[in-house]
Amino acid sequence: MVKDDPRRVPSTYVYIVECADKTLYTGRTNNIAKRVREHNSSGTGAKYTRSRRPVKLVFAERCSSLSDALKREAEIKKLSRVQKLLLIEARQDSYEPLTEEIRDRN
Repeated sequence: MVKDDPRRVPSTYVYIVECADKTLYTGRTNNIAKRVREHNSSGTGAKYTRSRRPVKLVFAERCSSLSDALKREAEIKKLSRVQKLLLIEARQDSYEPLTEEIRDRN
């Protein structure tokens, strides 16, 4: 399929945002910039993050399918806070261009 093909399946991402109270929230989406904006401004953000604004994106991982994203999200949600922070730190170099691009859109 070509890039502009309307049948093209959008990428799915697993992400972690850090809330204002320093807690971490893990989710999945096909549009990270939009989802982070929703967490920060609208009623469509997760109930958990609504009272913990603003949130900032600290981790994003592209998955090859929705199924893979669901599995990865479940894996990350089972991690302890310390394990999540280690994951964020270990992946910093590989996801930094993605998160910078998303931050620039906000």
